[in-house]
Amino acid sequence: MDRTERERRILQRVMAVGAIVPVSAGLYGILFAAGLTGDRLGGTGESHYRYLSGLLLGIGLLFWSAIPRIEDRTGRVQILTLIVVTGGLGRLVGVLLTGVPALSMIGALLMELLVTPVICLWQMRVARLYREPAATAAEAVPTASVRPTGVI
Repeated sequence: MDRTERERRILQRVMAVGAIVPVSAGLYGILFAAGLTGDRLGGTGESHYRYLSGLLLGIGLLFWSAIPRIEDRTGRVQILTLIVVTGGLGRLVGVLLTGVPALSMIGALLMELLVTPVICLWQMRVARLYREPAATAAEAVPTASVRPTGVI
């Protein structure tokens, strides 16, 4: 196994483990609403919490769906990263407006604003490494040269 393939497989494992966070938090939020945080919500608040938890579950599942052909999924990973970072920026605004939340929310903030962008950049690197050999091989293929014909 060459270095590029080894790096691809490590990235796949890291993404698989990383996506456990949104999948498990999303499922938990759908089932128990704000039970994870210990907050009490009314029916409307619980409905909104469960909706957002469903989005979180979907994000995790979409990250998992990118794993089998991760070198070809740059667009998907970038869009998901944009969504996650946007949510993280919203969470950061909340920190600035209301103060530091529970430790679990700080962990989520680090995942959203640090870990996910790093995984995205890593995925882009792996995709580029997979494209480079193809470009090098295409350059190595001899092409028929056309010579002008004329009378000497």
